[in-house]
Amino acid sequence: MRTALVTGSAGFIGYHLCARLLADGWRVVGIDAMTDYYEVALKDSRLAMLMEHDTFAPVKARIETPGVLHDLFETHRPAAVIHLAAQAGVRYSIENPESYVEANLIGTFRLLEAMRAFPPAHSLLASTSSAYGANTQMPYAETMQADHQMSFYAATKKSNEVMAHSYAHLYNLPITMFRFFTVYGPWGRPDMALFKFTKAILNDEPIDVYNHGDMKRDFTYVTDLVDGILRLIEAVPGSDGVEGDSLSPVAPHRIVNIGNSNSVQLLDYIEAIEAATGRTAEKNMMPMQPGDVPATWADASLLQHLTQYKPKTQVTEGVANFVAWYRDYYNV
Repeated sequence: MRTALVTGSAGFIGYHLCARLLADGWRVVGIDAMTDYYEVALKDSRLAMLMEHDTFAPVKARIETPGVLHDLFETHRPAAVIHLAAQAGVRYSIENPESYVEANLIGTFRLLEAMRAFPPAHSLLASTSSAYGANTQMPYAETMQADHQMSFYAATKKSNEVMAHSYAHLYNLPITMFRFFTVYGPWGRPDMALFKFTKAILNDEPIDVYNHGDMKRDFTYVTDLVDGILRLIEAVPGSDGVEGDSLSPVAPHRIVNIGNSNSVQLLDYIEAIEAATGRTAEKNMMPMQPGDVPATWADASLLQHLTQYKPKTQVTEGVANFVAWYRDYYNV
């Protein structure tokens, strides 16, 4: 039985990924700090479901704490590492940038050092579509230059990509960075648009619509993202590339988009929520928020070339699934 180490295991994406790994026969070591950035009860509920599996080993700790990851790697010797732990959120990075330094920069450094000491067969580290920053050419391809990040959150994630490349080169560590695009679905975070919009609409409260609704996102359903990650575990970066590859010429390191390859207008997304809730939203039209970008759109052809997989869930289906989960979880 292979062992996977998942950081951020009680998070939105981490929970879904761990559940799938366990169902697929992996032993999973999950580390999560269970911070109060959003309601801890939601994390507790996710963790409780994972702990029903005998092959899941939970660890409550901060990844930036010296020695924590080193000791976990020494004890469990994971074959695969999926690094999801991070301080998330574009807007919160303006309010509390130091938390992003600690979790995203120092935490990822601790992970890279542990990987250097006890090399896994493959490590997959989460990045973000926000790394494309001020780029206006779309769809975004991994081979594009991405040097003008628009938020401190994005800057820390782009820094993670560069840090990981140096370790991949220096220590021959196979590393895939995956840039995900506006992930949504059941068990999502309360600070994300879908959660906030659904909660407000069901409570007959207005919603804040930024840039007066003139925004587009490549919304990616969480199980599609997980499917992509699982397939990438087996696509270990080596010396042979594929069409459109971002494989480094000097390291076993590549960057892969995981997105739906379909940019959806924000107002259409809100319409899908209205249809799923059976209610009409009262919209407060607001200006663009600092650090935000007007549009994202993934070119996911590299993912398809590497794994023969393409995300497929449509927004109407994914939103309806989230609303059904929300009503059930909160007894609405």
